[in-house]
Amino acid sequence: MSPFHPVKLLADLGFSARNKLSELGLAGRLFARLLALTGPTLARFGLVRDQIFFLGNYSLAIIGVSGLFVGFVLGLQGYYTLQRYGSSEALGLLVALSLVRELGPVITALLFAGRAGTALTAEIGLMKAGEQLSAMEMMAVDPVSRILAPRWWGGIIAMPLLAAVFSAVGVIGGWLVGVVMIGVDSGSFWSQMQGGVDVWRDVGNGVVKSMVFGVTVTFVALYQGFEAQPTPEGVSRATTRTVVVASLAVLGLDFLLTAWMFSL
Repeated sequence: MSPFHPVKLLADLGFSARNKLSELGLAGRLFARLLALTGPTLARFGLVRDQIFFLGNYSLAIIGVSGLFVGFVLGLQGYYTLQRYGSSEALGLLVALSLVRELGPVITALLFAGRAGTALTAEIGLMKAGEQLSAMEMMAVDPVSRILAPRWWGGIIAMPLLAAVFSAVGVIGGWLVGVVMIGVDSGSFWSQMQGGVDVWRDVGNGVVKSMVFGVTVTFVALYQGFEAQPTPEGVSRATTRTVVVASLAVLGLDFLLTAWMFSL
């Protein structure tokens, strides 16, 4: 057993802190480059359109099925909770608000990170391992402009669309359980929802959340793939880090955004 060396421990801590600061610096530089390339990227919208289709198509099935079952659960739990207070007619309002303000953007972002985010990281990591990015640089083609930026904007645009699909399918699931299976009045279900959900405060907040989550998850996925070690083990570790970092970032940002939105 080696003796305890305070100086060595301090040196290890300093080395670890320096590496983390270096990673933050690289991430900040990449984020700044992606922002600077906004105009040229959107000017070639065909590349972004292809990525919207690619990312949305990858995630649509799991988003739709998950939204349906979340709606089922909300319908059951909400009905038996509201029934205690004689307010079962407000089931539609409960389901809609839960989905558009909170569950829709958050669960969609977590599923997006696990499905499309890992695909992006693996794709970019394998391109790096196969020296395709280096070959593009040798041909005077900027890989950030040609590869990363269209995927980043594709994720930003696809994320709110997927969150809207999740919320819409979830409302349908809540209606199936509450109205068709349990017997809640259909008119009360829809009228309470229509009267209680505000387009700007409720739906708008959900859209803002989903866009912020789209920026975060897609950037984490691209950064991890772009900075991955060009080996099979390096790509595997980068893919795992994408899910962990993106999920924690989504949950942390959700708390901050919710606190900020309720304070307005």
